[in-house]
Parts: sequence; C-alpha cells; structure tokens
Amino acid sequence: MTDMPAAPASRPALDEWHLSVVEAFDVEPRLRRVVFSADTLDQLDYRPGQALVLRMPLPEGGTGRRDYTIRWLDRQAKRLAIDFVLHGATPAPSWAKAARPGDFLLAHGPRGRTMIAADADWHLFCVDETGMPALRHMLETMPAGATVHALIETASAQDETAIETAAALACQWLARNGATPGPNALVLGALQALPLPAGHGQAYLMGETSNVRSWRHHLVQSGMPKAAIFSEGYWRPGRIGGHDHVDD
Repeated sequence: MTDMPAAPASRPALDEWHLSVVEAFDVEPRLRRVVFSADTLDQLDYRPGQALVLRMPLPEGGTGRRDYTIRWLDRQAKRLAIDFVLHGATPAPSWAKAARPGDFLLAHGPRGRTMIAADADWHLFCVDETGMPALRHMLETMPAGATVHALIETASAQDETAIETAAALACQWLARNGATPGPNALVLGALQALPLPAGHGQAYLMGETSNVRSWRHHLVQSGMPKAAIFSEGYWRPGRIGGHDHVDD
C-alpha cells in the first residue's frame, strides 16, 4: 500500500473587520491617509509592519484583495489609519482619493511576517514610497538606542520628511528626479557602498519586486543569513494588485 502525501497545512482564518471611513486627507502630495473606525478595533492584535487585506471595490464590479500596512491604531478611540500611495489610476489609490466619511470596507488580518526583530543588534531598511508607511510605524516604536540604517527611494528631494523615532537613525534619501518609478539601481548602489555593521542584523526590504530581489541578493552575497532578511515585493510595473514574498 502506497502512503499518500500529507495534505498541506491550511492557513488559519484571518479575523474580519468592518471598517467605516472617518476621514481622508493628503499627508503628502502623493500620499493619502484614510482613517477608519470599527466597533471591535480595540481587539486588533498586530505588530508594526503587518498589514490588513482590504476587499477593494473594482471598476468592473466585485472586489479584489489588496494588502495595506497598518499605519497606526488607537485602540481606545477604536480608530485605525492606512496610507495609500497615489501612483496611478488603479483601484486602491482611486478609492482612497474618493473616500468619504461613512464609506465602508471589509478587511481581514492582520497578516505579514515583516515586523521588528527585537534581538537584532542593528536594523537595515531599504524601501521605496510604498514601504514608507511600514518604515515609519516600525521606527516610531523602536526603543531608544536601537541602531538603524535606512535607504529610501523617493520621487524627488521634496519628499524628504522628518521621521519620528527614538532610535539612532542614519538615513539616506535617494531621489529619482523625474525618472519613472520601477526597476532601478538607486537603492542597490547605496546598499553596495554601505558597510554592514558587525553583529546580528535584521533587514526589512519593501518596494518594487525586482528591486527588492536585487537588494536581497546583494545582502545574501554579502554574508547576511536569509532568515535575517524580510523582503516583500509590494508592486510591479503594469500589474494591478498582487504581492510577492521574495525568498529567492
């Protein structure tokens, strides 16, 4: 008798959240914040860097899954914020631009493996605009004395804004200066020139998928253990929706 292969373990069901828009406003020229409320938000247990899966209305009808990082949560007020990068006429940015108080979204989560490694001696962030909400929230919660290096791709120098953190942050802003967002070597070049500190480090890579993959490959080739690299492809040119766990 031939043994049958074991069935793959199913993922645990994610909690469901019925979110109602409280307000929506631009925090930067290309970044829109939507603040939600829900009766049960005081029960949301998550770690900075994790996301909710939003059931986003689609132009052709129905909804599509979109992962968006939690920007902040006020449990006492039962309010939660999500930042949307305005990068084209795709469903999520279009919805965020038109969002009004009382609009409704169904969400599931939290989910995501990108979260602060408390045992790391130092931390490295490599992001483009889509990774900034996670970066900001994670740095806001880092303890004083934590050592952090951040390489940040932006559209222009005008996108450089203060980052609130008690950590010791060394930040390098890298502007595209009119170049189209997408695959490029801006962050990779800065990463190749950055000497990695001694000790146990943790890297958090978030942005366009091919760029994230190149950053990950460089760190692995430099001797960083794969387990010490959280790498998430948040978007790809020409693709609407989708999310890549970059593990290769």
